[in-house]
Amino acid sequence: MDKRITLKNTSYIAFLLDKNEEKLKDINRTFGVDTIFRGGDVIISGNEDDVERAFLFFQDIDRMISEGQYISKKDFENILKTVDAKDVRVETIFATETLHGKAKKIVPKTVAQRNYIEAIKNNIITVCIGPAGTGKTYLSVAMALFYLLKKKVKRIILSRPAVEAGEKLGFLPGDMYEKVHPYMRPLYDALYDILDMDRVNRLLNQGRIEIIPLAYMRGRTLNDAFIILDEAQNTSPAQMKMFLTRLGFNSKAVITGDITQIDLPSAEKSGLVDIRETLSFVEGLKIVYFTKDDVVRNPIVTKIIEAYERKEAK
Repeated sequence: MDKRITLKNTSYIAFLLDKNEEKLKDINRTFGVDTIFRGGDVIISGNEDDVERAFLFFQDIDRMISEGQYISKKDFENILKTVDAKDVRVETIFATETLHGKAKKIVPKTVAQRNYIEAIKNNIITVCIGPAGTGKTYLSVAMALFYLLKKKVKRIILSRPAVEAGEKLGFLPGDMYEKVHPYMRPLYDALYDILDMDRVNRLLNQGRIEIIPLAYMRGRTLNDAFIILDEAQNTSPAQMKMFLTRLGFNSKAVITGDITQIDLPSAEKSGLVDIRETLSFVEGLKIVYFTKDDVVRNPIVTKIIEAYERKEAK
């Protein structure tokens, strides 16, 4: 039988296929069909069941793109492999409980982001390592708010080491809160992007959201909390151990960082690098990796990361 589907995002899907006949052949092999692109239409030929599976594949991809889902070429390849291996719908690969923000539904935009969210749900500690622009911090804050608003935890603790490009807190004017505020600004930005400013400020004033530098975590035990340590590449192993041992009952922790942007003195080992070697086999702790393929900022960010990688490889 033949079946035709009219695509709304033909140019994007052509981009994913990379104008590459081999990738089209991969689709044909996966579903056991023949496909022909004709303008904005795809004509699918084969037996009824195979044609229906291929039709749903193109339909799901087209709808997800229309809904604002970012799919990279690498994601497209992974989706095809997953659909082939597990005989599942594309939409189920990305399906996850979502947080409804002030003006949008927050969903994973790549396969790796979806895996990140699932790791947070299924583990006590999730470590996410990857380059800038992959959603490490934003999604962790979104998940923290999701847990707080669903009353799965009683408070959120957001923390960062106050180490940036060799600068030290003592060089900044003002009291402790004024000194640390510039370091915490990205965490505030994520909160205000997801929820209304008034609601965020109310949660801050109630102490249900607390934003503190890592140094002020020492000596605390945190129960019923969702704790995020951001920019963790700038922690020492001792600081990382201190942070991890703050966890109390019914708490969840997410640690994020980019090991290519360590601002510690060259002789000092990063706690984020150390955690991979020391704790990778601890049950209840999951390490998730993002790559440049997961960047969801301006496409030039991916090109910049690639340029630095080429330079470092020489």
